[in-house]
Amino acid sequence: RSYLDWIAMLPWQHYSGDMIDIETAERILDEDHHGLEKIKERILEHLAVQKLVERPKGPILCLVGPPGVGKTSLAQSIARATGREFVRISLGGVRDEAEIRGHRRTYIGALPGKIIACLKRSGTSNPVLLLDEIDKMSTDFRGDPASALLEVLDPEQNHAFVDHYLDLDYDLSKVLFLCTANTLQGVAPPLQDRLEILRISGYTEVEKMAIAKTFLVPKQLEASGLATFGPPTERDVDGHRVQKTGAEVRFEDASLRKLIRSYTSEAGVRNLERAIGGCCRKSAIELMKKVGEVPMGVSAPGAE
Repeated sequence: RSYLDWIAMLPWQHYSGDMIDIETAERILDEDHHGLEKIKERILEHLAVQKLVERPKGPILCLVGPPGVGKTSLAQSIARATGREFVRISLGGVRDEAEIRGHRRTYIGALPGKIIACLKRSGTSNPVLLLDEIDKMSTDFRGDPASALLEVLDPEQNHAFVDHYLDLDYDLSKVLFLCTANTLQGVAPPLQDRLEILRISGYTEVEKMAIAKTFLVPKQLEASGLATFGPPTERDVDGHRVQKTGAEVRFEDASLRKLIRSYTSEAGVRNLERAIGGCCRKSAIELMKKVGEVPMGVSAPGAE
């Protein structure tokens, strides 16, 4: 019964329509990430080829770079730009080959592997499938999961991928595979041979400044409750009360530069985001001392 349920629920011939609009995809990628021109150009190339070729093969891209440079979030942006579903498999610490290929049905509690499970969860046979931390896989007596990925990540073979549980051919050639890794030292050479390596270097100070002003500061202001603080005292043209946006919290360029130079020493921007969040929380304390704990929508002296 369980086997038949899996067979019936898999999206065998169901494909989501790709967004083949190069200008829209380019705008979405630019909105979500600053820089990374080479990777954005490669994604746009893939979309352009899809529009010209009747049966294109999905590329297998591997984003290699230090932590915090936006590898995982870039995969989500690619899914949004292409109009596909997004699913993620974390391979950190995976040691069992059955995690990829599934268990044979002779075992009690047998299940398909992560690849088939992700396709069922996405509901389509052409999602953007992220294999996160591919360099963190290990090997033990239960098999080598990296060797099981060789068939999955080979465009010449994955049109007939066989999961041990299903024991049927499943077409993975339409799946857009993305892999992430911090370094290629833990990735086997045969597996590297199947990947198109795209290296993401650390951000410069100028790039960090642009990322902080465009993405990190608005995100942290909202997370700290400062972006929508204030009583709704203004009225629009229809007379309705409108929520005021913005306690007076601004980050000057000199302040951001001080945070980058003196409080962060990383290739990515995670610590910079934490430092900006710390400043926002300090501002929230000062604001609540001046205003007092006033419920939203209640006017108070000095609330502005």
